[in-house]
Amino acid sequence: MTEHYAVAQGALQGERLNRVVRNTYLLLSLVLGVATVGAGAGLLMNIGWSIGMWVLFMVAFIGGPFAIQRARDGQAAIWMTFAWAGVVGFLLSPLVGAYLRLPGGPGIVFNALATTTVLFAALSAYAVTSRKDFSFMGGFLFAGLIVVLLAIVANIFLAMPLLSLVISAVAVMLMCGLILYDTSRLIHDGNANPVFIVVSLFASITVLFTHLLNLFALLGGDD
Repeated sequence: MTEHYAVAQGALQGERLNRVVRNTYLLLSLVLGVATVGAGAGLLMNIGWSIGMWVLFMVAFIGGPFAIQRARDGQAAIWMTFAWAGVVGFLLSPLVGAYLRLPGGPGIVFNALATTTVLFAALSAYAVTSRKDFSFMGGFLFAGLIVVLLAIVANIFLAMPLLSLVISAVAVMLMCGLILYDTSRLIHDGNANPVFIVVSLFASITVLFTHLLNLFALLGGDD
């Protein structure tokens, strides 16, 4: 009897987990759709990319998750996430437009987008199917993000193509690690908020895409 109860409990927990994962990725797909609409609107407006636009983007990109986490109501957090994603897409559009105007620009953007999609799908599928716990990576990923952020700020003034290449390569690896880490949290941490997981995954996808743009442009000889 106890064995049958344990099996039934395990099945229920498995079904609940599958439902949480399904709903989380459904929400993430909708959030990505809103960001795409925002980016499309920005591209139509043909806004120029500049240091001021980069600062505005970073303020919105970093500040948005803090505002969402302060939301007391779950529905409010979801709507704020949609709004944040739309703003991020809109503010990122000048950068995408700048790459599109490079020689071979459409190919650069397509390759970055396709690679982002493949990496995210593969890493998420691996974390979900393997059920491995990647929580041990948290400290390393946080330290790596701090180092990359400082290097990005430094390279604004140094403008060294080689340093830019190294930064983007490291950032891509860190974002891959964060995707594994956040997907693992969704599976193993019973207290993890799916909305916050979506916010973190969306941020990782956005950063991954921007640094892949830089890598494809640099490696293609379009600096």
